[in-house]
Amino acid sequence: GPRYVSYHYAGPVVEYCAPGEAEPTEEGLRALLADWGLDLPGAAVLEELGRESYRFSLAPGNGRGGKAQICCNAQSYVSPPFLSREDGPPPASRASPLDAGRGFVRHAALREPPAARGTMREKRSYAQEVCVKGAGKAMQQAGMLWPGCRVGVAVSGGVDSFVLLKSLHIRQGIVPFRFELMAIHLNPGFDPQSHAALLPWLARHGIASHLEVTDYGPHAHSEENQRRSPCFRCAWLRRKRLFELCSRYRLTHLALGHNADDLVETFFLNLCRNGRVDGMSMNEPFFGGKLRLIRPLLLVEKKYIRKAAQQWELPIWANVCPSAGHSARSDMSATLEHLYAVAKDSRRCIGNALTRWQLDKHRDNALTCEAAQAAPGGDCGGVR
Repeated sequence: GPRYVSYHYAGPVVEYCAPGEAEPTEEGLRALLADWGLDLPGAAVLEELGRESYRFSLAPGNGRGGKAQICCNAQSYVSPPFLSREDGPPPASRASPLDAGRGFVRHAALREPPAARGTMREKRSYAQEVCVKGAGKAMQQAGMLWPGCRVGVAVSGGVDSFVLLKSLHIRQGIVPFRFELMAIHLNPGFDPQSHAALLPWLARHGIASHLEVTDYGPHAHSEENQRRSPCFRCAWLRRKRLFELCSRYRLTHLALGHNADDLVETFFLNLCRNGRVDGMSMNEPFFGGKLRLIRPLLLVEKKYIRKAAQQWELPIWANVCPSAGHSARSDMSATLEHLYAVAKDSRRCIGNALTRWQLDKHRDNALTCEAAQAAPGGDCGGVR
């Protein structure tokens, strides 16, 4: 099939609105496109699609190889217009991806349309297949996604979150419905330049993004944080900011890169430190179900994730946090190595047992929730 140039805009449209207005005008949207280096013909029509949603439709015969459209809404999430490859290379972004402080990134990428991606399957190794199919199994059995959902992927730059993003991007061309992806990276602030390789990779794959440099890491290790451990404080701040961004971009899901090894470590941490028999939920509702926190790689072992990342040549960068390797989780990981030495297949057996248990627990909770909703005036009551 033909290839397209896909322009993604993940920035605020307020600068393109009339004074005192919250929604962009036709002139404002034309100015936005002009910043991309695009010039819409006068025949372009601005259509109102619904509540706070608008679309430019270009009439056939506009000299760009067919019909194109640009959608946007007051929340600044603009879907990509599809233009012919003859339009030339994508325009350069005005905003620097490495600017310190909070901000948004615009980027452009060459990308195949969904129909073409579905017919041109890449050859994958065994480890890559384990990651892609493992994510698909978790998504299907835990009922994670639905048509039209918008998934934010928390990308730390580590191997787990990067493989998660790659696997979900592949699954966009596999599942029988459309869903959107948006990468969210919160730089902890130890090295504001560490994520330099992330934006070019996202641009090549046509994935919308929000990249932000924070001070969460230095703050968590400062004298200001005396009540909590640095890891707890930093994780709490990152989770809070991720929830804010999900609300801002109207995302329905937030995907985290926890894997089967993380599930085992969390289970024993809860057992030994908190006196609870609990693991990690695969599909957890927050804020009355407005947002779902999902973990599609929870059935995949870490060794396959590492191998797949190497074979995909993902631009992973080192973790420069001073607490890396000195946390309660890393201590539990070292302790579990002694347990795995009990028998040849101990690691695999423990992992399989806990992933089956976690799936069964999810199904039981889902049935309980359905029964509660079926009752008169019923509600899930926060069942997860």
